[in-house]
Amino acid sequence: MLDHKKYADYFDSVGANTVGHTDKTYAAHAFGVAHDLGKWGADEDLCKAGVFHSIYGTELFQGFTLSLEKREELKELIGERAEWLSYMNCAMHRPTFDESVFLSEGPYPFVDRFTNERMLLDDRDFNDLVVLQLCDWLEQVGRSKSWEYRREGYSQMAKRLGGYPQECYDRVFALESTS
Repeated sequence: MLDHKKYADYFDSVGANTVGHTDKTYAAHAFGVAHDLGKWGADEDLCKAGVFHSIYGTELFQGFTLSLEKREELKELIGERAEWLSYMNCAMHRPTFDESVFLSEGPYPFVDRFTNERMLLDDRDFNDLVVLQLCDWLEQVGRSKSWEYRREGYSQMAKRLGGYPQECYDRVFALESTS
């Protein structure tokens, strides 16, 4: 079970609680992603990564960036696997990740934007990041109105996952015509 208070206190201590993010606060978006991941059946590590999915900043979101020097501190707070997924979500160069979504088997390459290193992900890490990426986008795309951003990649992620994630994708993107 997620310790919402502990994580909210951490966001407050690093100055991330009130940062804006798609017509919400950054913290509200982050907890929303974790909540949705739980509905999708994600394990505890992936839900924790959902809270901290953009803590180091991403290519698109730079409203708050925790220094990479704080990685050990975050590992102590949420665990090694959850921090690793959070880091990888922040580090990924989105176009190379999206190319990998179309591969039928791993290892799955992408470029770490912090180091410019070519990374190879195993099936577990890649699949968790696909879930995290899609869930994150579906939580915010209706507010951002950026329907075309990475459209092919997100569509392929939904197809790849199928089931409930595909239903969520279809339901959210059906709202595009009304916005």
